[in-house]
Amino acid sequence: MLDIKQIRLEPEKFRSGLRAKNAEDKLDSLLALDEQRRKYITKADDLKSLRNTVSKEIGELRKTKQSADEKIKEMREVGIQIKTLDTDIKDVENKINQVITTFPNIPHKSVKIGKSEEDNETVKSWGKKPILDFKLKNHLELSDDLGVLDFARSSKISGSGFPLYMGKGARLERALINFMLDFHAEKHGYTEVFPPFLVNRDSAFGTGQLPKLEEDMYLTTLDDLFLIPTAEVPVTNIHRDEILSEKKLPIKYTAFSACFRREAGSYGKDTRGLSRVHQFNKVEMVQFVKPDESYEVHEQLLKDAEDILQALGLHYRVLNLCSGDLSFAAAKCYDIEVWAPGSDKYFEVSSVSNFEDFQARRANIRYRRADNNKVEFLHTLNGSGVATPRLMIALLETYQTNEGTVVIPEILHPYTGFTTISNNEI
Repeated sequence: MLDIKQIRLEPEKFRSGLRAKNAEDKLDSLLALDEQRRKYITKADDLKSLRNTVSKEIGELRKTKQSADEKIKEMREVGIQIKTLDTDIKDVENKINQVITTFPNIPHKSVKIGKSEEDNETVKSWGKKPILDFKLKNHLELSDDLGVLDFARSSKISGSGFPLYMGKGARLERALINFMLDFHAEKHGYTEVFPPFLVNRDSAFGTGQLPKLEEDMYLTTLDDLFLIPTAEVPVTNIHRDEILSEKKLPIKYTAFSACFRREAGSYGKDTRGLSRVHQFNKVEMVQFVKPDESYEVHEQLLKDAEDILQALGLHYRVLNLCSGDLSFAAAKCYDIEVWAPGSDKYFEVSSVSNFEDFQARRANIRYRRADNNKVEFLHTLNGSGVATPRLMIALLETYQTNEGTVVIPEILHPYTGFTTISNNEI
């Protein structure tokens, strides 16, 4: 959530920032409400000051046994006015809160101003596109041939967008999750957590899913709980409404979760196979850091995600998202896109975001500074480390052979227990 005090002090900075995210329209109404609130507060404070002064005068009159009836009557009227103003202040504060919670975070100065994903910038890449001298299959063809995924039966069970992994496909999926959790915990120093997969409204609000993105989430109406779209939501909320010691920062968590997304806005996009699904698995990284360190940490968090793809030997590129393609809560975001040769395209497997204090304000996550004992909002960051569906696409297509088998990268052998996937191995 944005800080109304900072908006008041630097309205043009926030105007341009909101414009860059196509969300400038409500700023003037917010500033008008804020001005109205301050006028109410000033008037109420003046009346309270007057009441205090006159109350002393009434006391003096009573001491000298003089009549104070007129002043008492006057203060009763003042009391009614104060009560009315206090109600007005609460009402306008509620309106301010309703408006400001719909405002997205504003982009960092290093973010390119742009309208859509077409304006994103490629900032680096790793490895090269594999050169395979035979007719390539995409992951759907490989899945059918090898029996590692069954989309027909999963559609019967749940509808489209809910993958059913079979045999070595299921074991490879589990191996990827365990490999990534171990990698982040052992090599990157994250603490592993295993969070709930359903969250309440306060949690979804804290990370910025509510109110804007509610239509993209699955809701269990009987209990009013949401299936999580990412482990970022429960993991970030571990420290909701807490004040952390500066000595404990940074705090680094990694977590596996299933993720559930209705993909309400995906009509017309590629939804075949694993490229865009409603349920998928992901290993997440979440960090809580001091504000002056968050952009250095952001670069390291990106490297942590890249290390997974490098360990698997997969070619990828990194995009710095433009302002118009940033998520609601992010101030800056890198997307990592892995190359899938059978599909002849890049697929996003990770988003690495710095939210600055946007989520911390919504979730009331603060830290106490060691030098002056002052309590301040910290910065939160998260990154996919990484999501498995499109990673599976890239693995199957990159490591396919002209015999129709798929070779498993060596680093996964201890996790899979097998080195290749051949026809009809279920």
